[in-house]
Amino acid sequence: MVCVILIVGGKGVLTSVKKCIEKFINKGQWANHSSIVMERDQSMKALVLTEKPSVAEDIARVLGCKQKAKGCFIGPKYIVTWALGHLVTLAEPEAYDERYKSWRLEDLPMLPKRMKLTVIKKTRQQYKTVKTLMGLKEVGEIIIATDAGREGELVARWIIEKAGCKKPIKRLWISSQTDKAIRDGFRQLRPGKEYDNLYLSAQCRAEADWLVGLNVTRALTCKYNAQLSAGRVQTPTLAMIVQREEEIKKFVPKDYWVVHAEVPGFIIKWRDKDNGQARIFDKTRADAIVTAVAGKWAEVIDFKREAKRELPPIAYDLTELQRDANRVFGYSAKKTLSIMQRLYEYHKLVTYPRTDSRYITEDIVPTLTDRLKSISVGPYSAMVSEVLKKGVRVTKRLVDNSKVTDHHAIIPTEQYVDLSALNTEERNIYDLIIKRFIAVLSPSFEYEQTTVKLEAGGQQFYAGGRVAKAQGWKAVYDDQRGVHEDTDEEHPLQSLPAVSKGDRLRILSVSAVNKKTNPPARYTEATLLSAMENAGRFIDDTKLRSAMELGSGLGTPATRADIIEKLFDAFYLERRGKEIVPTSKGIQLMNLVPPDLKRPELTARWERQLMLISRGKADGKDFIKNMREYASKLVGDVIASTQTYRHDNLTRVKCPRCGKFLLEVKGKKGRIMVCKDRECGYRKQTAQLSNARCPQCHKKMEIWGEGEKKIFVCACGYKEKMAEFKKRISQQKASPDKREISKFLRQQDDTPINTALADALAKLKK
Repeated sequence: MVCVILIVGGKGVLTSVKKCIEKFINKGQWANHSSIVMERDQSMKALVLTEKPSVAEDIARVLGCKQKAKGCFIGPKYIVTWALGHLVTLAEPEAYDERYKSWRLEDLPMLPKRMKLTVIKKTRQQYKTVKTLMGLKEVGEIIIATDAGREGELVARWIIEKAGCKKPIKRLWISSQTDKAIRDGFRQLRPGKEYDNLYLSAQCRAEADWLVGLNVTRALTCKYNAQLSAGRVQTPTLAMIVQREEEIKKFVPKDYWVVHAEVPGFIIKWRDKDNGQARIFDKTRADAIVTAVAGKWAEVIDFKREAKRELPPIAYDLTELQRDANRVFGYSAKKTLSIMQRLYEYHKLVTYPRTDSRYITEDIVPTLTDRLKSISVGPYSAMVSEVLKKGVRVTKRLVDNSKVTDHHAIIPTEQYVDLSALNTEERNIYDLIIKRFIAVLSPSFEYEQTTVKLEAGGQQFYAGGRVAKAQGWKAVYDDQRGVHEDTDEEHPLQSLPAVSKGDRLRILSVSAVNKKTNPPARYTEATLLSAMENAGRFIDDTKLRSAMELGSGLGTPATRADIIEKLFDAFYLERRGKEIVPTSKGIQLMNLVPPDLKRPELTARWERQLMLISRGKADGKDFIKNMREYASKLVGDVIASTQTYRHDNLTRVKCPRCGKFLLEVKGKKGRIMVCKDRECGYRKQTAQLSNARCPQCHKKMEIWGEGEKKIFVCACGYKEKMAEFKKRISQQKASPDKREISKFLRQQDDTPINTALADALAKLKK
C-alpha cells in the first residue's frame, strides 16, 4: 500500500507534519508503509546560475525576480545570480607543494595525484555570494543557465563543486537570449545528470591542458631563461605560421608565359592539348606558338552553351563569420566575437555566437517567417519582401538535425531590430549575418555558361563566358563588394557572340605574356581561422584526420580568437597590415618544443577521446592517466634537447630593476622594452601606435616620449612635436575644441601590457 500525503502550507506546517510521520513510523504503526511523497514547501526557491550579469538580468526580468540584492535578483520562485566568467579554476602548482613557487627543472614534471580547485582572487566576492545563496535553506535546487556548451558546463559545475553544494541540479539549454527563448527553456528544463558526461569531458580537457601546458612551459622557460610557453593548440597553430614563413623564404620565383589571342568579339587563351595547362615555362616554346598562329584563322572545333545554377551559401558559424569580418572589415577574430557577444546578450538580435554548426534543426523552421519579419527594416525590407513573396525555401543546405551539435547556425532572432541603436561595428557584423540569412533562404543564382574550343596552327585555344539569367541570392550582395565576388578565372565574365562548330575566325593579334610564380601567401586572420578549422588536412593518419574533421579542428569556435591573441601577446607573432608574420622568438620556439607538440595530431587524439567521454563511451580516468605520462615524456624531451635560444632583439638599454639589457618587441599597441630575465618581468611601452594620421602619407603615426616631450613619428620619416600636433588639429577645425584633443590624447595613455604569464614570472624568486 502506498500512502501519499499532500501538504499545503508554509514551512511550519511542513515541519509539524514531518514530526508526526516520524513519530508514527518509529512506533511501528506504519510498519508496512512503502513510500511517503511530500510536496515541496511553497517557500522553497530555485537558484539560477548564469555566466554573466547581463544574462542574469534578462532571465530575472522574464522570471519576475524584481528585488535586486547584492550579487543576485530575488523573486517569488527563483533567485538569479551570476558568475563573471570563471569564478573557480584549477589551482596553481604551488598549491600542491611549496617548492613549486620557484621554477626549477629538477622539480619537473608536476603531477598532482588529485587536481584542486581554487577561487579566482579577482572575483572572490561574487563567488562568496553564489556560495552563500547555494547554502540557503529556502534554495531547493540549482538551475544551471551558463552558456550551453562544454565550457559553460565547466563554469557552473566547478562553482557548485567548490561550494560543496549537493542540491538537485537542472539544466537550461537555449540558443538565444530573447524573452520567448528563456520562457520556452524554463518550461523544458532537463535533469542535470544528462550533462554529467559533458562536464566530465570539459574537466578532462582542463586538467590535460594544465598537465601538458604548465609542465612544458616551465621546462622551456627554465632551460632557456626566457619567457617561453607552449600548449597543445597554440603550438601547432604557431607551427603552421612558421612553416608558411619558411616556405616563403625558400621560394624562388619562376618565369612562365601565357599565350593570349584576340579574335573578332572576344579573347581566347592557349592550353596544352595533352594536360590542359595554360602555363608555359619555356620561352622558346611560347614564342614558337605565337609564330605558329599569328595571322592565321582559328576554327571552332567545339561549342557548348549550358544552363547552370549556383546554390545559395550555407549559414554562418562563428569561424566563417570571423573570416568574412576579417576579409571585409579587417576585424580580428577576437573583435568579431566581442561584437557578436553584444549583439547576442545586449541587443538580443542574433542567436548564440560560439557555435560550430552551419545548420538549423527542424524545430526552428516554423520560426523562420517571424525572424524574417523582425529584420524587415531599412535596407533589408525589399530583400525580405522578395523572400516572403516567393515563399521561404527550406532545404538540406539549411535544415539538417544530424549536423547540429550543441547549437545551431548563427541566425537572427525574432526580436524587432532598431538599427539606430547599433554602433558602426555592430551594424557591420549584423549586416553580414542578416544578408547571409536572407541569401540562404533565396533562390539559386542562374546563369548561362558558354565554352568555345578553337584550333589554329596546330594549337588549341579556349574561351569561356557567363551570362546571368537570374541573380537569385547574389542580388543580396549587390552593394557589398568583397563578399562572394566572382573569381572564376576559367570562365571570365566576357560576352561571347553566337558561333557554330566549323566557323573560322581571324586571329587579329597574339602575344606571350610574361608572368612569375608567386610564393605562398602569408596567413591573415581569415585564412588562419580556416587553417585551424581544417587542420585535419595536415594529418596523415586516416582515423585521426576523421576525428579532427568531426570535431572543430584546432581549438573551438569559442577559443580560436583567444589562442591567436595569446600568440601576439607572447610576441611570437606580429601584424603587418592584414598579414601575420612570426617573430624571431616564435621561429626559435619551434626549434625548442618537442616535435609531438607541433603537430595537430595531439589535438585530434584529445578531441576524439573527449568526444567519447562526453557520450559516455570512454573513461575520463584513463584519459588523464595517459596525459600524466605524456606530460612526463614532453618534459624529458625538453631537458634532453641540445638546442639553444638567442635573443636577437637585444638593445643596449639596461633594465632599471636588474641592470640587464632590455629586449625591444612589437606589441599590439606599439613597441615595448621587455627585460630578458624571466624573474624580473620589467616591461615599458616606448612607442605607442596612435590614431593620428600622418599628414603626408596618411598612415597611423607612433607616439614617442612622455608628457609634453611626446612627438609623433611616421614610418615615412615625418615627425611632429606635441605642441605642433595640437596646433595643426586646432587649425583644421572651424572652432577648435580643446576637450576633443584632450580626449584623443587620453586614449593614447599607457594601459597595462603585462600578460598573465609575465605577471606570474615577475613575482618569482630564485
